Amino acid sequence: MLLEDKSVVVVGGSSGIGLAAAELAKAEGAAVTIASRSAERLRAAAERTGARTVVTDVTSDASVEALFKTCGRVDHVVVTAAQIRSGPIKTLSIEDAKATLESKFWGAWRVARNAEFAPGGSLTIVSGYFSIRPRPGVAIVAAANGALESLTRSLALELAPVRVNAVSPGLIDTPIRAAMPEEARRKMLEQTAAALPVRRVGQGEDIARQILAFMTIGFATGSIVYLDGGGALV
Repeated sequence: MLLEDKSVVVVGGSSGIGLAAAELAKAEGAAVTIASRSAERLRAAAERTGARTVVTDVTSDASVEALFKTCGRVDHVVVTAAQIRSGPIKTLSIEDAKATLESKFWGAWRVARNAEFAPGGSLTIVSGYFSIRPRPGVAIVAAANGALESLTRSLALELAPVRVNAVSPGLIDTPIRAAMPEEARRKMLEQTAAALPVRRVGQGEDIARQILAFMTIGFATGSIVYLDGGGALV
């Protein structure tokens, strides 16, 4: 197993990409800790994966500090946490724009600042392909993703020899889509799939496999991998 005797912390791992990454790390032999702000979702994730869970709010300095005091030195950390509020720049409130950065960008910053890594350790950040393929109404998300990718490259130098990489997903069919009416969700996914060269949307496991690769390939650092089904090309 690729992660036998390794410890992995997935921040934002109670659903979606984070949960898929936690499940894969567990299957590869790691001792996994899942951190999320939702105690209810953490209970479900613990039942599903057998992982340890810690309630954590990435918008709180104290909460992130407490997480890594609890975990101690770890081998690999994954950050997928994000509480996104987006909309057109003329109508999105400054408070909502700041809240998106507070969660998605500053949350990752707090994790990088507080985590203590064992030799050979890695940090993997999940950004998003709006950084290179924006569209109207998502400027704040695109900006956060671009900032995370710049942060990744900088931290690969500053935290060396800890390896720091980022995965930038395209459209992924995760539980966040469940908030949409089912018919609208199905239509949106079908239309997106038809436009992509791979003719399907992504799944959490697609991104989790790249995260696993970053954990285990010791020559990878400062890398940004775009997994978007060819979305940046069309």
